[in-house]
Amino acid sequence: MRGTVTCLGQGRAGSDGESIGNCPFSQRLFMILWLKGVIFNVTTVDLKRKPADLQNLAPGTNPPFMTFDGEVKTDVNKIEEFLEEKLAPPRYPKLAPKHPESNSAGNDVFAKFSAFIKNPRKDANENLEKSLLKALRKLDNYLNSPLPDEIDAYSTEEITVSCRKFLDGDELTLADCNLLPKLHIIKVCICFSAS
Repeated sequence: MRGTVTCLGQGRAGSDGESIGNCPFSQRLFMILWLKGVIFNVTTVDLKRKPADLQNLAPGTNPPFMTFDGEVKTDVNKIEEFLEEKLAPPRYPKLAPKHPESNSAGNDVFAKFSAFIKNPRKDANENLEKSLLKALRKLDNYLNSPLPDEIDAYSTEEITVSCRKFLDGDELTLADCNLLPKLHIIKVCICFSAS
């Protein structure tokens, strides 16, 4: 498969106008392509100096988007579905999680974090912080709870804590590709605000 993934990095490239910015949606697609072993091109764009040909390619769309065989794909979820369908076994690994719950684990953490960090009203901070902590606890509980395939029905030993490395097991899946870039941004923001 030869295609081009074009990243506008949440509407902007990195601070230098050329390097890859901090867009979790673009990073999600990069992870998928990398895990599948696909060679791909990334084009970063400084939207303050957006080239005219890019405006014509995907007018009115929010980044990121992908072009493949002349067709422009703009919805990140649809791009993910397309990549999983087109880049299928046996040549490419399947990245869909085995456990559907892995897709929704932590799905509200980034939204809760964004609401908390962007909040202009000090009187709402306490409730927004509680909401964020609740979402983080829910994710932590999911990660610590054993998945069905970690439990041996014939064993007398009860497994109470998961030993898996990622959301859905010991291999990265689409669920991780969705969540990890968002968690990275949260970590960077927390480290930045602590310094």
